[in-house]
Amino acid sequence: MSADTQTTFLGMPPFPEAAVHALADEQLRANLHRATSTIRAKRADVIGELDDWEGLRQRAADIKDRALHGLDEHLVQLEEQLTARGVTVHWARTGEEACQIVGDIAASHGVDEVVKVKSMATQEIELNEALEARGISAWETDLAELIVQLGHDLPSHILVPAIHRNRTEIRDIFLEEMGQVGRPAPDDLTDDPAALAEASRLHLREKFLRAKVAVSGANFAVAETGTLVVVESEGNGRMCLTLPEVLVSVVGIEKVVPTWDDLDVFLQLLPRASTGERMNPYTSTWSGVTEGDGPQECHVVLLDNGRSRALADEVGRQALRCIRCSACLNICPVYERTGGHAYGSVYPGPIGAILNPLLKGVGHSDQVDSLPFASSLCGACYEVCPVKIDIPSVLVDLRAQVLDVRAVVVGFDPHFSYMKLTKALRYLRANARAAELQVEAVEGSGAAGDGAFDLICTNPPFIADDAGRTYRDGGEDLGAALALDWARQALPRLTDGGWFILYTGSAIVRGEDRVRDALQALASDAGMTLS
Repeated sequence: MSADTQTTFLGMPPFPEAAVHALADEQLRANLHRATSTIRAKRADVIGELDDWEGLRQRAADIKDRALHGLDEHLVQLEEQLTARGVTVHWARTGEEACQIVGDIAASHGVDEVVKVKSMATQEIELNEALEARGISAWETDLAELIVQLGHDLPSHILVPAIHRNRTEIRDIFLEEMGQVGRPAPDDLTDDPAALAEASRLHLREKFLRAKVAVSGANFAVAETGTLVVVESEGNGRMCLTLPEVLVSVVGIEKVVPTWDDLDVFLQLLPRASTGERMNPYTSTWSGVTEGDGPQECHVVLLDNGRSRALADEVGRQALRCIRCSACLNICPVYERTGGHAYGSVYPGPIGAILNPLLKGVGHSDQVDSLPFASSLCGACYEVCPVKIDIPSVLVDLRAQVLDVRAVVVGFDPHFSYMKLTKALRYLRANARAAELQVEAVEGSGAAGDGAFDLICTNPPFIADDAGRTYRDGGEDLGAALALDWARQALPRLTDGGWFILYTGSAIVRGEDRVRDALQALASDAGMTLS
């Protein structure tokens, strides 16, 4: 695929804006309802077969918490075991570092294409786009991922990335796009699922047979044995893990589990919670290089990319238990009506609403900061999560964090009497608590403090009105001068969509035109409007 056909989540609007467009798409809502309803029903059936599902959930949560508590030790053990088995282990602090590592490995073998196992971690770091920039095509081999890639689209679900597409749309994509990048789809292709699957197999077979380098992720990484694990439904992943000469696996550091026995719990939980199956059709494990069998050069890139930040969050760190099952997406009423694209990330739905702010931090992006509010807090996500992530509690905590970093600065000019200032601050703080806002109150004649703010308001001395009333000492021209001085300092400090509120106290003031014209000029220079 050419670089100009690549799509990215970068620059997508905040959730409320994106959701408006999604809600207007009736076909999208119909596709989502049909798919999520089917998955929910299958999940309920297979979970109902187990005698102690809740006990299994608790064991899984305990294992992941134990792994996270001793993450540094488990990662060192994992590296030692992998290295002993002929694997080259790399550490990547950021997505950019991981992309550089993978790109360098591919370039060292002189390839212009790689095949990929479905991987959330590589989507998270936008590896495909990074390789494309270096002249290396990355071919997705999972059927749903292939649909997304050929359609120049973005994934909208963790488990079923093309859940927003129906069979007719998929057929049209195959007919239009397959021939542009490889073996074309049959001219008489129908929208029968078996026919679509066969067309994808024939298309991908050529790529499997000629690929020298493959890229994977991992569902789990066993520290005790140095074993990586991938579970899938189609077998395309196994083709990538066995046929190429070189295998590069990008693995989030939170994927570590301490022992081989721990896998038993997750291999029971994951298929039931995700696809509604008793077990995964394909479970692949590998532990390095075996002479004459499979890839003869193996690399593992251990990826942080904000995971250490999430681990440091006492409430939010439980999100790192996530095993990417999608159960929370399939039950969420918000996701079912808006789809995954509205979340602006490869991690959509309830888990995306907490994982993205935890990995990226709050206070840097309106899009990311909007996600903790993309929830009704109904609690259904917690009830179905196989590793017992209390998503509603994390959402509430993240909302508070967003409000903390987006603090309101309220300025009081020095002519305000001390008694009135004290009283105003008391009312301000009480109202802020009631509205669940974090307020920083600053006394001064300018926009004090650091950073940008959603709201700055000031109450300078009243400007005298036409009757000559100044209302208190310090009015007349001084009031106008202070008002304009505040505006000059405040307007550059506002966030996108922020407000500067100026309270003059009189509806009609002397010199109104002069003050208004000056404010209009300041607002225009700052790219704002005066109302």
